[in-house]
Amino acid sequence: MSKTDNSQRELDFNPPKPQKRIVVFDLETRLSADEVGGWNNTHLMRIAVGVAHDSIDDSYKVFYEKDADGLLALLRSADLVVGFNSAKFDYAVLSGYTDEPLNSLPTFDILQEIYKEHGFRVGLGNLAENTLGVGKSADGMQSLAWFREGKMDLVTDYCKQDVKVTRDIFLFGLKNGYLLYGKKNGQKSKMTVNWPACGGI
Repeated sequence: MSKTDNSQRELDFNPPKPQKRIVVFDLETRLSADEVGGWNNTHLMRIAVGVAHDSIDDSYKVFYEKDADGLLALLRSADLVVGFNSAKFDYAVLSGYTDEPLNSLPTFDILQEIYKEHGFRVGLGNLAENTLGVGKSADGMQSLAWFREGKMDLVTDYCKQDVKVTRDIFLFGLKNGYLLYGKKNGQKSKMTVNWPACGGI
């Protein structure tokens, strides 16, 4: 059995169907931080594509820049918005399309929660490989290159995969109370996660 097959079997933990609307989302941008004058200008990076998983109908929804209002409406409708570095990055990008203070939305930022609990940050790819047995399909720089080449199908697929991984990490941590990550020395380590804010989901 392949590594992917094993990971899929291990992930078959049958989480209960959410009674509330959980929206897991991620964005890819048109411009890099360097192109907009640094990370303080994230609001100028513009949306290449956004993908959101909606727990209500278990579907993945795709939004391009012209659909920014639709993505914002979906986030507003959620009982909980889940992301990875979303409070600092994705909301900052979206702030270029609305005057609404997006940090007022009911948000669960996995990276932010890990930092609160443990005092350090771990990348999404690290968590995915060690907890789920699956890796990220690319990275942000590759996504920017694909966008410049007009390969929007690849940008969209990459963004969707990141949303799937983010959702699976969220559900795994919520159910099991821990995540696995790889240290710099190559050893795998367990971190406990205590996510009571999601207890009613």
